[in-house]
Amino acid sequence: MTITYQVKNGIYVNMTNRCPCSCTFCLRNNGDSVYGSDSLWLEREPSVEEICRSLSEWNLTEYEEVVFCGYGEPTERLDDLLRVAEFLKREYPSVRIRINTNGLSDLIWGEPTARRLEGLIDTVSVSLNTDSPEEYLAVVRPKFGAQSYEAMKKFTADCTKYVPEVVMTVVDKVTTPQQQEHCREICGRLGAKLRVRAYEEA
Repeated sequence: MTITYQVKNGIYVNMTNRCPCSCTFCLRNNGDSVYGSDSLWLEREPSVEEICRSLSEWNLTEYEEVVFCGYGEPTERLDDLLRVAEFLKREYPSVRIRINTNGLSDLIWGEPTARRLEGLIDTVSVSLNTDSPEEYLAVVRPKFGAQSYEAMKKFTADCTKYVPEVVMTVVDKVTTPQQQEHCREICGRLGAKLRVRAYEEA
């Protein structure tokens, strides 16, 4: 079972396969791993203790960051994620911590959640994916329906109050240059930066 794996100069944490979205471009549609890792499909969700033990097997001082990003939405296990972040801040205070998220944490938990990240998370990267609610529903296919797009944007704006760096991403093959420019304007209004990322094959 792959709990942690290396991507470039970061160690990624694979906590869950649960996700409220079914994105048309998701890597899960194409295979069971990324960047040459072993399968990221979990036979069960690892405990906090197992995750911390797996992280301790790496010399984390040699890496730039730890990233919560696997084959599911990490904020599905927000309580456990923050317990792992507390462990990292205590044992490896120089290592930056990032969450890659679809930004639907508030809908998952039924309450505002960004404030809980304060002091524990250094970067939040939210998948904006597109520039309109209609396109978002078609591409992301969230189980929460039409409310999802605005909830994702509100979560992002809230994060800027509690997290030092907030980024939103779109995928190059999924958006046109015109949509990307509009997304950049959306990010500017929310207080986030835009990153256009390359589509990744599994």
